[in-house]
Amino acid sequence: MIHPVILCGGSGTRLWPLSRKSFPKQFSRLNGDQSLFQQTLERACGDRFAAPIIMTNGDYRFTVAEQLSDVGVTDATIMIEPEGRNTVPAILAAALHLEDQPDAVLLVMPSDHADAGAFAAAIDAGRDAAENGHMITFGVKPTRPETGYGYLETAVAMEDFTPRAVQLNAFVEKPDAETAKTFVEGRRHLWNAGIFMFRVADILSAYEVLAPRLIMPVRRAVDGARPDLGFLRLDETPYKSAEDISIDYAVMEGCEALSVIPTDCGWSDLGSWSSVWESGEADESGVVTNGDATAIDCENALLRSDSEGVQVVGIGLKNVTAIAMGDAVLVADMSQSEKVKDAVAELKAKQVKQAKSFPRDNRPWGYFETLSLGARFQVKRIVVKPGAALSLQSHFHRSEHWIVVQGSANVTIDEDVKLVSENQSVYIPLGAIHRLQNPGKVDLHLIEVQTGAYLGEDDFVRYEDVYAREEAA
Repeated sequence: MIHPVILCGGSGTRLWPLSRKSFPKQFSRLNGDQSLFQQTLERACGDRFAAPIIMTNGDYRFTVAEQLSDVGVTDATIMIEPEGRNTVPAILAAALHLEDQPDAVLLVMPSDHADAGAFAAAIDAGRDAAENGHMITFGVKPTRPETGYGYLETAVAMEDFTPRAVQLNAFVEKPDAETAKTFVEGRRHLWNAGIFMFRVADILSAYEVLAPRLIMPVRRAVDGARPDLGFLRLDETPYKSAEDISIDYAVMEGCEALSVIPTDCGWSDLGSWSSVWESGEADESGVVTNGDATAIDCENALLRSDSEGVQVVGIGLKNVTAIAMGDAVLVADMSQSEKVKDAVAELKAKQVKQAKSFPRDNRPWGYFETLSLGARFQVKRIVVKPGAALSLQSHFHRSEHWIVVQGSANVTIDEDVKLVSENQSVYIPLGAIHRLQNPGKVDLHLIEVQTGAYLGEDDFVRYEDVYAREEAA
């Protein structure tokens, strides 16, 4: 059995405003009905695969669990990293988790890539090589002189790109345009897909030789891991002491039995808006539209609306990206799309909320979004999933009015518990201990009106919580 290890912790700032720290690109539906994370899961399902191991952080654990459930994956191990430490500690933690199965084959994949097929044959070729002791990485046939990807240099030029184990000479950093052109013409370079395959015993041996300093802190983190509501939370203190470094630098470049599996699968890392445009379904003018978008006399453009009711109209645009959300709009020259991360950094420096967060705040019980905010009031829309409940809590500085507009709610106010149905409302006095629960089989929608001197999300005391959280709400 192949054991998929899916790395699911990045923030994806180059796809702002769709991808933000609070809800990064791997959980978004960029090119279909499923998120990139769910598409990755689909590629790692079937008779040849064991239950996946998902490496993520605490902020995304409930989103990961929900998206797993949505595609029917119920047996995954969700391992929570206390802090992002790059790929080396994460992969080592997964390997140590399976240390009692030394011949098990790990398939390590990012959660935010897309491919158009042919990956299954590459996996079969990789497994055959891994079972014979090779350390495997996967390379994609380059279709253009791309400067935004790293490359893999093979020992000999390739006549074709049939999936098979080929000797790998070197990992190559992102090249300039002229160098990238020579790479494509020379047929000795592949795009680095960031996907790896090896046996547990082989990768652990490689760590012992090439990165022994990492083994003790990560082993302690795995040995000290504790179950937490269906998640496996790594021990925080030793894990944070592990070096922050990628597996390419720390381990793979120093391996002797290192091979690459070439594949021609229409792969993209969807790491920029230009790559999203290239992977989309363009019209005869090279225009890709998504959502409520209209293009008139445009050429080689990407027009996208990701908020219901927000219309994007482009007139006479050429080589332009226009992305609209409910609270932010990006307009950029297509050739400058790699600089979006620089714009996000500038917004963060200005402490602009949109740099990291959306108006909609996802929670394990559902979500809320702010509709209006003033000096002493805030109006929210709150949606609670069937059977879910908010924590039992109270506030120091605000009172609340809840108006149910769809479904029904069980409302606890101090010692009183009542059922509130559609078109009914209830008042939560300042300081009252209260809880909101959805006892029904449909989503509960309500409007919350807060009034008070301070309306921050940290104004609460939590008494009980079915999700065992420490953060607000």
